[in-house]
Amino acid sequence: MDTPALILLILAGLGLLSGNSTVTIAMVILLLLRVTQAHTLFPWIEKYGLTIGIIVLTIGVMAPIASGKYDLATLTASFMNWKSLLAIAVGIFVSYLGGRGVGLMSTSPTIVAGLLVGTIIGVALFRGVPVGPLIAAGILSLFISKG
Repeated sequence: MDTPALILLILAGLGLLSGNSTVTIAMVILLLLRVTQAHTLFPWIEKYGLTIGIIVLTIGVMAPIASGKYDLATLTASFMNWKSLLAIAVGIFVSYLGGRGVGLMSTSPTIVAGLLVGTIIGVALFRGVPVGPLIAAGILSLFISKG
């Protein structure tokens, strides 16, 4: 068995053991692409996968507004509560970190492997979600970048 397939199989097993279906499904899909010779899709996935994932994540986050669960009055009221104001500030900061993370990941591909391993461990063992590489790269950029 080839090494990448073995790694994907181990990560899928970690997803199963930890009860994290997100990791399991992602690893099985990648494994299937690899063993069915559909791995020619990998360059396309590498190029557009993150963008597509962010779009899907944004749709999920914005769905309550689109469905009418939160109206303009509710959103406006969020500026009147200190917890909501803090949530807005944290959201701005995390978005900033994510932006720095995307930049760092594209300019320093050598750190991507470490970020991915850390994210997979966080997702598989600590019930995290796989948005970790962007935020992790953003935090890392605060430590290693000058701009």
